[in-house]
Amino acid sequence: MKTQGIHHLGLTVSDLSASTEFFVKCLGWSVAGGNREYPANFVTNGESFFTLWQANDVAKPFDRKNQVGLHHVAIRVPSEHDLSKCYEDVSKFHGVTVEFAPELLLGGPARHCMIYEPSGIRIEFIWAP
Repeated sequence: MKTQGIHHLGLTVSDLSASTEFFVKCLGWSVAGGNREYPANFVTNGESFFTLWQANDVAKPFDRKNQVGLHHVAIRVPSEHDLSKCYEDVSKFHGVTVEFAPELLLGGPARHCMIYEPSGIRIEFIWAP
């Protein structure tokens, strides 16, 4: 069997409105649909497609070192300048927690930074020449 790349990434979020706002207002993505019954919103930047699903009850935040699940999602940026601009924008967005600012990845030349969006999903932004 041969497979191809990821079609979409489904994320369970604690605050559908805040997470959707992060992707749309902060990152410039578009809402491409949704499911009012669930509820869910589907967002895209024209290349990547994420489905955001509202959790019913969030007892505790995900612990990437002690639970099985999504460790993080990495979103590619086209240049080192874009990484700096992206970090500047996301680090100021309400509800975002910064894990670390742009730095070399394993000695470079790639650079990356890591944040948590408003629902606590860990997101890496990466420039990899």
